[in-house]
Amino acid sequence: MYKVIENRYVGEDMYLMKVEGNFEGKMGQFYMIRAWDKFPLLSRPISIHDIDENSISFLYKVVGEGTQILSKVKVNETIKLEGPYGNGYEKVEGRVALVGGGIGVAPLYLVAKNIENCDAYLGFRNEAILEEKYKEVCNEVHIATGNKFVTDILDVEGYDYILTCGPTPMMEKLVKMTEGTKTKIMVSLENHMACGVGACLVCTCKTQFGNKKTCKDGPVFWGEDVIFND
Repeated sequence: MYKVIENRYVGEDMYLMKVEGNFEGKMGQFYMIRAWDKFPLLSRPISIHDIDENSISFLYKVVGEGTQILSKVKVNETIKLEGPYGNGYEKVEGRVALVGGGIGVAPLYLVAKNIENCDAYLGFRNEAILEEKYKEVCNEVHIATGNKFVTDILDVEGYDYILTCGPTPMMEKLVKMTEGTKTKIMVSLENHMACGVGACLVCTCKTQFGNKKTCKDGPVFWGEDVIFND
């Protein structure tokens, strides 16, 4: 059990939770989190937003019973954490664009702290969240809200790599935008997960190399390897 030292609403139905302790974790990996005993049955997979010597942070969106319970956890109460799980983003060099949509912005903060010379393109439904925080670790931060999409404001050919997380249609479009260019792209899939360790196959995704387990083989894959909407 680990003590929660911060759990605050930041906008767009999202909360930022910081947990006290010394944790391991690489950019793009996730933890299985629960703040309840028996119900809901399953823990919730949530990506690492930030990590330092004394704490780990998670940015999560309230979408169901589990995350609703998490949002009610108060400072000094405890939660259960298991992880880190999954394969995250590879560390790359060159000009890098981090592209996030909605709660997909969550893992990109830790990425920005670990990769030099990166710009962020962040898309939200109505309002930008944590914009100033991302500005501290990125060269430039570009925001798209409402009817404007991050894919509308990004020139993919201006970058050597794109690292993205968010809605599947957004990531699929980004992969298509990089086709025929020098730009390489990594995508972090947000498939529903149950066990988080590759046992239940709930999160299976299709790739050029056959079916893969999003939780164990991913959640990060090279974009050209993923078969979308098949």
